[in-house]
Parts: sequence; C-alpha cells; structure tokens
Amino acid sequence: MRAMIVGCGRAGAELANQLARAGHAVTVIDVTDKAFLNLASDFRGHLVEGEVLNRDVLLNAGIEQADCVATMSNSDALNAVVAHIAATVFHVPKVVTRNYDPRWMPLHEAFGLTAVSSVRWNAERSVELLVGQPETPSQTLGEGVALYEVQIPKTWAGRTVRELVDGLAVVVASLVRRGHGNMPDLEMTLAEADRLMVSATIAAYTQLQARVRAGA
Repeated sequence: MRAMIVGCGRAGAELANQLARAGHAVTVIDVTDKAFLNLASDFRGHLVEGEVLNRDVLLNAGIEQADCVATMSNSDALNAVVAHIAATVFHVPKVVTRNYDPRWMPLHEAFGLTAVSSVRWNAERSVELLVGQPETPSQTLGEGVALYEVQIPKTWAGRTVRELVDGLAVVVASLVRRGHGNMPDLEMTLAEADRLMVSATIAAYTQLQARVRAGA
C-alpha cells in the first residue's frame, strides 16, 4: 500500500513508523525538515519538505498514486482542507484526518471526513477505565456506527480474531498489544489484555461483548 502522511509531529511520525514497519511504502510531508527527526532511525520512507497546500508539492510527493492519505498536523483547518482535497480532487481511496482540538470537530464533519480525535478518545477511554462505561464508543464514524474497544480476557487467549468476530456485523480496525498497534488479519492469535478496535453498530458491539464475556 502507498501511504501519504501529512505532518511529521509525534502523531504523524508514529503513524509513519508503524506503516513502514508493516511493509507499506510511506511518504511523509512536512513544512520543515526538522520535523523528520521525529521519525525512527530505521525509517526508510520518502520525505518531502514543502507547503502541503502547494499543488506541486502534493504531485511531487505522489498523491496521484497514493492508496491512502492521513493528515496529521496540529492544525485542524489544514488537516480538513488537505484531506478534502485528497478525497475530492485526487480521489484517494482512503483518507483519514486528525482532529487536534475537539472544538474543531464540526469542521471535519462538515467536509464529511473520517476524523480521529486523540483528545476525545483519551478522555472517553479514561472515563471508561475510571468509572466503567463499556458502551461508550471510542469514536463516532457516522450515524449508527462507531469505533469500539474490546478488552480480550484470558478465556479468549490463544484463539483467533476470526473465531471472535465470526458471524457478527463488525469490522476489525486494529489490535493493540502492549501499547503497539497492529492491523491484524483474521487468523491472528489473540492474547490476554489485547485491545481490539472494531467498527460496529451498538447492536453488533453488544453481541460481541456478550460473546467475549461468555468465552465462546
């Protein structure tokens, strides 16, 4: 997969590192080359220094060939505009934008973008851990669908992702193990304390949680 990351702060660099380690071809764009110091020493992707709103910069970075684009800067306005351009002008198949300030989320929603809000996610996750709210979604993905986190108990250790989600209307987004995110295939073996991120309706998520609790 050919991925383009806009913004090489801590969030953008971490995403670029993970995609590169997973074997994807990664291009990172930032307005200053100092930002590239956030990348891992073994990063082997393509680096582009330039103003991302410059069409030539995007073209030279290969946006026309990109399979996915993630806008990860600290500017919500920049993230939303570049993501909108990637989706509507260059027709990139998959576009994700970072929401830096939750107060700016309506901007991302106005463009119809898939937005990930780390601040909102951290707050909601902390509430869940502190007071226990298992039905709180990690991220709303549109009316009726949200991103949920499922904690894997000991009873499911050693079994596959496929066994857990088989027959349920959920899409597996990622698996977090010891703080590291993975993009798992369905044959990946689960371990105790894994955190599985799934896209689902509340009904499907409730069914999944029931299966997790039942251990079968």
